Amino acid sequence: MLSIPVLHSWGCDVYVVTRGEAHRAAAVRLGATWVGNEDARPPVALDCAITFAPSGKVVVDALSSLRKGGVVVIDAIHLNQMPAFDYDKLLWGERQIRSVANMTRDDARDFLALANKLNIQLRASVSPLDQSNQALEAVKNETENGSAVIVP
Repeated sequence: MLSIPVLHSWGCDVYVVTRGEAHRAAAVRLGATWVGNEDARPPVALDCAITFAPSGKVVVDALSSLRKGGVVVIDAIHLNQMPAFDYDKLLWGERQIRSVANMTRDDARDFLALANKLNIQLRASVSPLDQSNQALEAVKNETENGSAVIVP
């Protein structure tokens, strides 16, 4: 959700597809143009899509939401197997798939400077290490409002 205020600062309309009701509510609160559940498709063809879930299926769904010449950016450190998809239908027209796997420290510093300039406020729940299972369950079940941080 940190991307929404950044995209707004660049003049972008933001369309959000996500599985969790808490995530959809947060997207609405942050001013997304349109919000749908994981089975929905944005009402317009997109210039760019950013995927956060480590799922190959999500990447294929994002490709199907793009206009010709659009780009899918994969923002996952790990991605499960890509399912088979219609290459001619989804990649034809110069659609692209990119990864942020090669983000640099300067990229992180640039983002932090922009987040500071935009006064982006992070929501986080801090849990001690001995409660990590409960913290992971909260992430899985979307009962936390923000990021989960586990500390020793």
